[in-house]
Amino acid sequence: MDFNDSPEEAAFREQAKTWLANAAAKHQGSGGGRRPNTPEHMAAAKAWQAEKAGAGFACITWPKEWGGGGGTALQQVIFNQEEAKAGVNYGYFTIGLGMCVPTVMAFANDETKQRFVGPAVKGEEIWCQLFSEPAGGSDVAAARTKAVRDGDEWVINGQKVWTTGAQYCDYGIVLVRTDPDVPKHKGLTMFWIDMHDPGVEVRPIHQMSGGSEFNEVYFTDLRVKDSQRLGEVGAGWKVALVTLMNERLAVGGSSGPNYNEIMKLARELRGVDGPAIKDAAFRERLADWYVQSEGLKFTRFRTMTALSRGQTPGPESSIGKIIAANQMQDLGNVGMEMEDQYGIITDPKLSPMEAAFQQSLMWAPGLRIAGGTDEILKNIIAERVLGLPGDVRVDKDVAFKDMPTGR
Repeated sequence: MDFNDSPEEAAFREQAKTWLANAAAKHQGSGGGRRPNTPEHMAAAKAWQAEKAGAGFACITWPKEWGGGGGTALQQVIFNQEEAKAGVNYGYFTIGLGMCVPTVMAFANDETKQRFVGPAVKGEEIWCQLFSEPAGGSDVAAARTKAVRDGDEWVINGQKVWTTGAQYCDYGIVLVRTDPDVPKHKGLTMFWIDMHDPGVEVRPIHQMSGGSEFNEVYFTDLRVKDSQRLGEVGAGWKVALVTLMNERLAVGGSSGPNYNEIMKLARELRGVDGPAIKDAAFRERLADWYVQSEGLKFTRFRTMTALSRGQTPGPESSIGKIIAANQMQDLGNVGMEMEDQYGIITDPKLSPMEAAFQQSLMWAPGLRIAGGTDEILKNIIAERVLGLPGDVRVDKDVAFKDMPTGR
């Protein structure tokens, strides 16, 4: 493991820093604000994405002919690090550029790629991923939304849930059941769809954080052309795996206060016997968070080292999200308790540290679901990293229509 940038990587980091310093200073006066999903915030995000695309920093690993930078995966990691420090990274494009559009690039025809890749890179169009369903839980292959062929078209009916950003997205990729007479993994097909089609209804879910990042999406006789299919009929699981592996990496991190910030808060707040930082129980928790953060940092260094050597990171990337999401929830809970009566105030203008701990606590449960639940990721680590025996899967060879439903 090498903790240092190579000369080439150090040069790229300086290039990214210089560009970000100039571009961010100009962008921060655009009035976008900090509250997401408002028209002003969305406009600022699209303007920033277009500026990055113009400079070749939007999708660094993509070929230049597709609007990318023609660079390396490690250069993308370096730019992401510096962009986060500059405080101008937005989340609207993560799913589209990190998961959906790469799937389109891998499986769509040339006409579709020419139509969609460029506008997505520039931030002109936003994509969502329609996988999870109410009856499926964490089992993506248990999809019941069905598509029936009608000549050169398919008719889709069903429901998806927990779809991030569906209310502001222009397009999406959807996994549907096209053959119920074969085992669940073999009867799936994927399509891209227009989210503005009358056959698509989006219902935002009001979350305890006050936002509505997640949505229910209903399909009622939605007609899509066969040319909108991604991959072969019945090969949707293979296509979905490409998307899911990208998702594990894209959702691997988390935002919110870290151990340094809660330590700062503890120095400022008084407990029963003086400053909270003097409390022995709190100091033990602080030590745990420090150890977790250092372990996570070095695990990410391993990933960066692999990328630097031209290798592809494996399933060990799942470790990052489990640690980061759970720590985010734990930090938020303790931070709110330390604030005492101020802990119930979520208004960033009134609460200490702009209600950062309140937002962390209320968002963390969603992060522990997005990109694979804790349980799913622990299974991946156990089976694919540690080599432990896999779970018994009694439905592996059962036709989907014959699977028990509990009715």
